[in-house]
Amino acid sequence: MSQPAPRFDHPPRPLPQRLGAILWPSFFAACIATMVFFAYVDPLALRDMTFPHLPMTRTLGYSLGFFMFWIATAASSAFTWVLLRPPSRFNGPLRPE
Repeated sequence: MSQPAPRFDHPPRPLPQRLGAILWPSFFAACIATMVFFAYVDPLALRDMTFPHLPMTRTLGYSLGFFMFWIATAASSAFTWVLLRPPSRFNGPLRPE
C-alpha cells in the first residue's frame, strides 16, 4: 500500500519570515553600500551635477541615497527568493516514481 504524495515538498513560510528574509539582508547591504558610496561622493556635489535647482542638505542626500540602495538591494533579494522557491509551488504535488 503506497502512501499519498505530500501536497508540497516544503510548506510555505509565514509572511513575517519571508519579509524578514528579504528586508534584513537588503538593509545590511544598503548600509554597506551607502557607507562605501558616500565615502567617495559628496551628496551636494552629486546634486550639483544632476539637479542643481533642488534645495537639498547633506543629510537629505544621505537619506535618499540609503533608501535608493535599500530599494535596489531589496529588489535583488526578492528576485533571489522568487528563483529559490520550490518547484512544487508551480508544478503541483510531487509524484513518486
